[in-house]
Formats: sequence, structure tokens, C-alpha cells
Amino acid sequence: MANDFKRFPKPNVGTGTGASATAVYTVPAGAGSSALESIVIGITLANKHTSGITASVFLDNEDGSNDVYIVKNASIPSGSSLEVMAGNKLVVQNDGTNADVLRVESSRASSLDATITVLEDV
Repeated sequence: MANDFKRFPKPNVGTGTGASATAVYTVPAGAGSSALESIVIGITLANKHTSGITASVFLDNEDGSNDVYIVKNASIPSGSSLEVMAGNKLVVQNDGTNADVLRVESSRASSLDATITVLEDV
């Protein structure tokens, strides 16, 4: 089992919310559709609009019953970025059938770029 550092950039995040928000990272299944875990080590949200926006990061949980916000309606001034993880780690998983999905939402369409960094296959 090889651990791989990967980054997942998503430009122009949309305004959908919760489970309808823009999917940025979906935990893949392991070999032969076995379970696989990943560790999210960074989430950066960058406002590229000329005015401030709010942004949220949502964990669409694999079992569908424990969906949660990691951050909700955080203010990001024009031209600034927000480091959501700030030294924390988040374990996300795929049980071989269902996968956790990290979703990002913005208060203004196409104004936010998101980058998620993960250590996959841990």
C-alpha cells in the first residue's frame, strides 16, 4: 500500500449548498473496491472577486447520515485566502461502496478557487 500526497484544485466554485455544493474531493475506493482512507492536510479557499464573499466546506459523509460543515459562511475579503485546516487533520473514507465527498460552496458564483491537499491510501 503506497501513500500518495495529492492536491485537488477546483477553480470557479459554484453557489450550491450542502450536498449540492461543488465536489472538490471524493475518496476513491481501494484496489478491488476495498475500503480506503485519506487524510486531508490542507484546504485553501481563495477569493478572486473584487468584493468580499463567504465560503463553506461541507463533508458529505459516506453513510449519508452524518453530513457536517467543516466551516460555514466564513468571510473572505477580496483578494485574500482562507486556510481552513490551520494545522488540523481530517480523516475521510470510502468503505468500498460509498465515499466521503468534500464539497465547497461560495456566496458568489465563479469567485472562489479551492485547493485540497490529501495523503491518500493510508
